[in-house]
Amino acid sequence: MGLQESELTSRLQHALEWALEAQGLIMGYYQNADLKVEDKKDSSPVTLADRGAEELLRKHIESIYPQDGILGEEYGEKAGSNGFRWVLDPVDGTKSFVHGVPLFGTLIGIEFESKCVVGVCRFPALNEVMYARKGGGAWWQKGEQAPTPAKCSNISKLEDACFCTTNAARWVHHGHSDVYKHLCETVKLSRGWGDCFGHMLVATGRAELMVDPILSPWDAAALVPILEEAGGHFLDYQGNATIYSSHGFSVNGALKDTALKLFRK
Repeated sequence: MGLQESELTSRLQHALEWALEAQGLIMGYYQNADLKVEDKKDSSPVTLADRGAEELLRKHIESIYPQDGILGEEYGEKAGSNGFRWVLDPVDGTKSFVHGVPLFGTLIGIEFESKCVVGVCRFPALNEVMYARKGGGAWWQKGEQAPTPAKCSNISKLEDACFCTTNAARWVHHGHSDVYKHLCETVKLSRGWGDCFGHMLVATGRAELMVDPILSPWDAAALVPILEEAGGHFLDYQGNATIYSSHGFSVNGALKDTALKLFRK
């Protein structure tokens, strides 16, 4: 089956519309003192905002694109029949969300024949969105302003770079504490601006490296097209542009080889 540009464009436009609609639902729960938080089997938190937003997205997808597959964090997988699959994380950064920190996002990634071709990352509490489709560039829209191109920085030395990560403890558990220490001691600035927010800082030139030692496919599917169209990369530690390695990092083009050398030691 061939891939038509119109098929990507229509899905991207719908993803943007539905992410904005999900924003309204999510913000109805944000900083709500009565919000109930449950622990899932993996001890990660989940709320009515997570579940309600994914239900909303699935309903729209199944209505307009009934042959597309869907994989979501909260409700699992629905098989498709045409090569397309939507990969959903309704609230990426639920821990930030439940603590009233505005750096959580709604992630909508779309694969075609297992390749990530569309990505949308909307930050409900910031009212910002970054998005891309393969071959169409990456874009950043703040509020009601017109979208502007999202571009990675050209910084080529770690000593000049900003490095972000989600959870420092995860580096220790996965055997890269020496890399974490080296980065913190070398870079110009290290911060815990984590989850999808850190990756989008790289895509918009505000950071150069964002590393997640633990990732699920729904955490990463939206990131790949945005980073690539912005002139950067989303990779695993072996340098593969995949969402299935249970870890990954975003990096600008100039620091890609430097970052890979650190993880390959």
